[in-house]
Amino acid sequence: MTKEKQAALAAIDQNAALISHVADEIWKYAELSLQEFQSSALYCKTLRDCGFNVKEGICSIPTAFSASFGSGRPVIGILAEYDALSGLSQKAGSVKREAITPGGCGHGCGHNLLGAGSMAAALGVKSYLQSTGKTGTVVLYGCPGEEGGAAKSFMARDGLWRNLDAALTWHPEDRNEVATGSSNSCIQIQYKFHGIPAHAAGSPELGRSALDAVELMNVGVQFLREHMSSKDRIHYAVTNTGGLSPNVVQSEASVLYMVRSNHVADAVKLLKRVDKIADGAALMTETSYTRKFIDGLADTVSNHVLEQVLYQNFVSMGVPGYTDEELSFADQLSSTYEGNDSIPGIGSQYDPAYAEKAAELRRQAGHAMNSFLLPLYQGDAFNPGSTDVGDVSWETPTGQIHVAAWPNGCPGHSWQNVSCDRTSIGLKAALCAGKVLAASVIDLLGSPETLQKARDEFKKHTVSGYVCPIPADAVPTVPD
Repeated sequence: MTKEKQAALAAIDQNAALISHVADEIWKYAELSLQEFQSSALYCKTLRDCGFNVKEGICSIPTAFSASFGSGRPVIGILAEYDALSGLSQKAGSVKREAITPGGCGHGCGHNLLGAGSMAAALGVKSYLQSTGKTGTVVLYGCPGEEGGAAKSFMARDGLWRNLDAALTWHPEDRNEVATGSSNSCIQIQYKFHGIPAHAAGSPELGRSALDAVELMNVGVQFLREHMSSKDRIHYAVTNTGGLSPNVVQSEASVLYMVRSNHVADAVKLLKRVDKIADGAALMTETSYTRKFIDGLADTVSNHVLEQVLYQNFVSMGVPGYTDEELSFADQLSSTYEGNDSIPGIGSQYDPAYAEKAAELRRQAGHAMNSFLLPLYQGDAFNPGSTDVGDVSWETPTGQIHVAAWPNGCPGHSWQNVSCDRTSIGLKAALCAGKVLAASVIDLLGSPETLQKARDEFKKHTVSGYVCPIPADAVPTVPD
């Protein structure tokens, strides 16, 4: 490791208090998707104070921003998220369910750490560019609404990511690894049915039930399930049943649908079939409906070249270490959920030999925290979940790592995650991620050959072309 690189990583440690402050404040704000006004404002002020050129409200999204430093190419993007989840208010550092505000929000996906760790990386790269005077630009992108808003997808629709030579990001998890493989694409649509109210006993013939239309649509989709790919998924939630009185024909009702498929082009096709079922439900009940686009996002495209750069730096940086007190906390917390004995790692699901290695590393750890780096896995892998990082990966080479911020097997979107996210364990994960990402960006800035190899691989994997799931007239929104 060069002295310049060492100095850049030291700059992250020197800013640890600032990084911790931002992570903790975002944790306290716990703002939902597309409502992250305090969180966005804190990032913008902090980054301006640190010498970045900050642009707010990019791509017409009020809580999105970019913060750049440097000049010329290459241009490397680092992705930050900062939205929370509803119903997950939780006291920090507790091993039992303790809501701070009953029914309140909490960072069940660790995005307070994600954003702070990405900011840490940007600070490290800024220090490198400043001290060396080398050409290149780092851009930290504030990406709101990952949990329901898909800001990165709207940015992709506007072609934002095409200007980058590469993009890097990370996510808190229960393990340390370089992420790989494909994920599910996803599109959310809200269908609002409109009927005619009437007295259900006195004049039922005058009524046209919107709730009947919702129920018939749901039945129609159930029959569709037999005739779709095994990788397709359709989920729904009735968001308005029209009222609480059974003796009234419900004139308003709505249902929110989430349509998933491995590839975004297939999700778009599947959605057209769901739309036809909505048409049929309205026809059968003599109601009408309005269709509200909520969000959509694409599947992820792996880039093995970038994964290797990330892994090399992960090996060099090492993983977080823990005190006896931190390990005791993690052990107690892990006893509150099932699956704490699971074998970690993306590769463990697909490669028995890999799973055997991961299980041995897990056994040697001796505690609930996975205090080791999993081997690099670059085989076939599929994550049935969805992330709008996928849309970025269709427009520029993209790489991602996972860093252990929670005990082994800790369930996603849980109060246990929220509890960890404002502890020293969480902060160590953010600082570790920041260093791995910063070191990798520095390597890419100085290696046009590596960037070209990553670009060549990207072109090969995206030859079919990007099918954007976002309509031209759609704006970021949340369900009613």
